Order: sequence, then C-alpha cells, then structure tokens
Amino acid sequence: MFPLIDSHCHLNYDYTPKITSDIIQEAKESGVETLITIGTDLKSIPELENLSERYPCVYHTVGIHPHEATTLLSESDLKILEKASQHPKCRAIGEIGLDYHYDHSPKETQKGLLEQQLQLALRIEQPVVIHSREGEEELLSSLKIYSAQVPSNRTPGVIHCFSGTVDFGSACLDLGFYISFSGILTFKKAEEVRAAAQAFPLDRILLETDSPYLAPIPYRGKKCEPSLVKFTAQKLAEIKALPYSTIAEVTTQNAKKVFRLE
Repeated sequence: MFPLIDSHCHLNYDYTPKITSDIIQEAKESGVETLITIGTDLKSIPELENLSERYPCVYHTVGIHPHEATTLLSESDLKILEKASQHPKCRAIGEIGLDYHYDHSPKETQKGLLEQQLQLALRIEQPVVIHSREGEEELLSSLKIYSAQVPSNRTPGVIHCFSGTVDFGSACLDLGFYISFSGILTFKKAEEVRAAAQAFPLDRILLETDSPYLAPIPYRGKKCEPSLVKFTAQKLAEIKALPYSTIAEVTTQNAKKVFRLE
C-alpha cells in the first residue's frame, strides 16, 4: 500500500452516521497517512485545533472562505486569525480566494478580505490555500503581487480543487504555486480538468478530497471521505500513464513540501 496525503478535507463537518474518529481510522486503513483539515471561518478554529492536537496524522489551516467574507467585522477578528495561525500544527492560511459563482459575499468585500489574508500569510511566512471559482483574472492579479513577495526558498501555496482553465493553472504554476486535484478529476464531463492534469507537471500536483464534498466515481452523489482520495490518485495515474506507486510517491512528497510536513 502506497501512502497518500489528503491535502484538503473538512474533518469538522458532518459525516453522520460516522464520527470523526471513524473517518480518520478508515483513511489510515486506506493508506492515507496525513490529512489537512481546512479552515473556512473564525468560529471553527477551536474545532480545527482540537483535531490537530488529538490526532497525530492531522494538521490544519486557518482562513476565511470568500463565502464568509462578510463575517469579518473588525481588525480584532484579523488578530484572532493571526494568533490562530501560530498554532504549531497550523500549516497554511486558507482557504481564501474569490468565488463569483455564488452571491454569498459582494465581490469588493471578497477582494478586500483576500488581500488582507495574503498579507497575513506573508507576515507569518505561511503558504496559502486558494479557492478559485469564476474570478480567475482578478485572482491572478492578486496572486502575482503576492507571489512576488514570497522568498525564493518558500512555496507560495496551492490552488485547491482545480477546475479552472489550463491557462490560469499554467500562470499559477509560473508563480510557484502547486495545483491540487479532487474527485472532479473522475467526473464524466470533466474533460477540461483531465486535460489540465495531463498538461501540468507531476512534481507540482497534490491530491485532495474536499470531503465531505465531490465524492469521486464510483461514489459520486454520496458523502465524500478522505479514504476516497485513492480514486483520484488512480485516475491521475491513468491520465499520466504512470504507475499508481509513482503518483502516490510524488504527490505525497509535494504535499509534504507545501505544508512543511515531517
């Protein structure tokens, strides 16, 4: 069994009837050696820290998702985020970014929050986990400014759950970012995502589930779990015409580099 890393999951979400310990144990039994559970708002920070502290194989990130942009009310909220980022098992600021598909937060509010969190990542020398949906041009503009300030010996971050254009992904790779693929890679109509996976170099690719969302085929329509990341790995091996063992080894090393894992 070749170990994998689920570089993006949400362990504090609802997996009923299973409990968190079940989810983590089943992931370990499926060969998932490390899980990164991702922050999306301030109120969930204590849960994320508790998960990291309780389970040696779990690390976390902290950040405010663009959907939650209107929940940041004051400078004191940003200070809460900055303090939380100092936790010894916090490995990135995220997920942050732009999402213009839904109208959960005004565009200008999203952009302002993104800039604040990018600056935070620079101050504390953490990578970022980027969420991108239908705002590629404006997001890329911000990422260019941000990445130019990241020291050459550090990784700027990862574009999570990639579903964008090849041009956007290539531009992000040029800035030093890594690209993470989810179960979308297995979806029947995801030809453009598979084309991107084929085009992008393996040494810059991560794997994720984004669980409990986006369960890969053959589990599409059901609640996703970290143990299912192996199906995305299998599809990537098929796309790249490489052994599964190679996909597992390289993507695991990539994730360790991005998130500074032991």
